[in-house]
Amino acid sequence: MDDEYSQNPRFIKLQEELHYVLFTSTSNVSSPIGHWQESDGSILHGDRDGGDSGGVQHRQSTEDEGEFDFSRVPLVPQISLINYLHNWIHQPAPLLDNFDEERHFRIEVPRLARRSPTLLYAILAVSACQMERKSATRKGSDSLLLYQESIRLLASSLPARDRDPAILVTACILAVLELSSGQPRNWKRHIEGCASLFSMFSVHGFSGGLLQAVFWCFPRMELCGVLLSEGTETTVMPLHKWVPITDAPSPLGSLGAGEDVVTSLFLQCALQSPGMCANWVVYLCARACDLLYRQTQQPELHATPNDRNGALSFAEQWQQLWDTLQQWFESRPPALQPVQRVAADDLPPFPTIVFHHFAAISSTEAYHTACIVMLEMRPSDAVTTGPYNVPSWHARRICGISRSNPNLANLANSIQPLYLAGKLLSHPSEQIAIARILKYIEKASGWGALWRLNDLERIWGYEPGEIMNAV
Repeated sequence: MDDEYSQNPRFIKLQEELHYVLFTSTSNVSSPIGHWQESDGSILHGDRDGGDSGGVQHRQSTEDEGEFDFSRVPLVPQISLINYLHNWIHQPAPLLDNFDEERHFRIEVPRLARRSPTLLYAILAVSACQMERKSATRKGSDSLLLYQESIRLLASSLPARDRDPAILVTACILAVLELSSGQPRNWKRHIEGCASLFSMFSVHGFSGGLLQAVFWCFPRMELCGVLLSEGTETTVMPLHKWVPITDAPSPLGSLGAGEDVVTSLFLQCALQSPGMCANWVVYLCARACDLLYRQTQQPELHATPNDRNGALSFAEQWQQLWDTLQQWFESRPPALQPVQRVAADDLPPFPTIVFHHFAAISSTEAYHTACIVMLEMRPSDAVTTGPYNVPSWHARRICGISRSNPNLANLANSIQPLYLAGKLLSHPSEQIAIARILKYIEKASGWGALWRLNDLERIWGYEPGEIMNAV
């Protein structure tokens, strides 16, 4: 199904403009960027190398934050802008706060937007787009006006001499808008600009506070993209830049000894934060996709030990990553474990798996997704035990989790895992159930999901629209 919004010539032109703005600004910066600062010029208190987890929120609360500037798009009534801002807090922001217990996108980002019109119009654009899609108002006149204004303001803010967090947040949010409403298979163009900014500003997954929250929104978008590519692409931002490790790994040894340090780092943080434990499995899933890419694109990965200069073989890298995935699954904190399980025999066609913590839903689906990716490239001598070594076992649990936990904040993250799971399931009752879940996701969240159902219809051997008409 073609999305009318993504085919809108005006939307396509604005996408190109945003892409140009981001790449021009980052390519023109030749010297290190200065201190992180607030939009009003005050220095941000967070440690750029990942020290202060408080980040932005340490700014003095007595400072006058000002009023929202709703005057820049006169063609959109102010009452509509207020409604879009209200909707942001209740709909798009919880999706971006998916693994963030401090809810930076709901609480901190609107506060920051009071001093940054660039950011304000980005969140209004995303919110307007989501409301337009949910109400089937496909013309998207308001969202395009707001999108255009945010890009115009962003262009005047770049290149930045100081690291204004509003710039990073704006770029990330505009990428979300493009991924939710644009051509999904053009994922790489949507996030290349974000990756350039994160690299230029030296932000990673342990930067602390708002910057850390914004960063982990980006890898979830990255993960959607690499899953779409099915082994033909890897992440835009190299995985070693996701963590505070300065030395880039060697191409063949990137899953070797250095990963012990990364695992220890995540373990320390996961003990204190279920959200960071959830971020850890996003990282592991991205590693699985990266290993698939290198297994198919780099034949030297299968070279003999003498030819590898001591680097780990593909089989060794696979086993190390598989063991780490199972370590994550077995050592999850109680907050990420299900509170109820019902076998598929009692409530077919999928098991019922209910979670009480918002981060548990998407993180457990990411675990099962990573296992499917891994098992489909499993070496012949790999060591796996129990039901964990059966791809369809993981597929049914992805579907069961999505069906059992219709949480709006998690719906968009389920689209790619559901597609991957659907490819493995052949019973008509399972296929109908997946179609119903994808239909609900698009209707309830405004995030495009039915295009993936079209892909599954072709894989399952149905005529276009046949399954859709059945649900």
